[in-house]
Amino acid sequence: MTSPATARLLWALAEPFHALTYFAGEAAAQFEAAGLRGFWSGYFAGRAAPLGAVGAEVVTATFVNFAPGFVARRVPAVWDAVSPAAALDARLAGVDAAIRRVLGEEWTGSDDVREARDLATAAAAAVDAPGRPLAAANTAVAVPAEPHLELWQALTTLREHRGDGHTVALVAREVDGVQAHVLAAAAGRSDRAWLQKARGWDDAAWDDGAARLADRGWLADGALTADGLAVVAAVEADTDRLALGPWQALGAQGCDRLAELLRPVRRAVVTAGEWPAGNPIGVAAPE
Repeated sequence: MTSPATARLLWALAEPFHALTYFAGEAAAQFEAAGLRGFWSGYFAGRAAPLGAVGAEVVTATFVNFAPGFVARRVPAVWDAVSPAAALDARLAGVDAAIRRVLGEEWTGSDDVREARDLATAAAAAVDAPGRPLAAANTAVAVPAEPHLELWQALTTLREHRGDGHTVALVAREVDGVQAHVLAAAAGRSDRAWLQKARGWDDAAWDDGAARLADRGWLADGALTADGLAVVAAVEADTDRLALGPWQALGAQGCDRLAELLRPVRRAVVTAGEWPAGNPIGVAAPE
């Protein structure tokens, strides 16, 4: 029987592979070649493209943890440079090149990648779309019939499904984007400097978020109180629970086998230096 811990483990194993689209040089080069100048233009166009040519308000609402002004400096201007379809092409081309370098040509055509593809696509086909805009949008993305790219897109759909659920867990507790980051930093999952730089929150916004958490009794002198620790644990538990549906559909045996196949993939990405320590995604190393 699958458990919420299964959802967390598979996220931890798969996230570095997905995140090649953010951290690999090949991804940045493809976005640049498509006409997107600078890392963040590529990031926002590539990640938002499954939604269509949406505006800053939609990106801010669905991505949740970025400062609105940080988003508005790139969106909707990115759609003047590329169409969503072109952004998706650039995203896939960058991931393709990065995977071939990091994992090798032999792996892309291996039985292992085909088996992992079959398992991940079966899980992704079972995502529950209501209330999951990023996951739903990614289910409609067309991918060439190459196993490593089908695997990447399936895992991307599943991570966006998890992220949508995380948003639900935060909103239910009236935790906004900057407060979510203050809690993450206080919990030791990332650090304030990384999060402010990568999500656009200035010192005033950060300090205001911390003050509002202190008013709720969740933070004291920058540290989590007992109530704060309980809230962080509850948010993470709800996130795991809300992410579980596709993995339950896959079944315990399938989940165990996918985890086994993803461990060397994660290890290769980390060894290649494509998973920066302390990065703002905040995924702990799997046990």
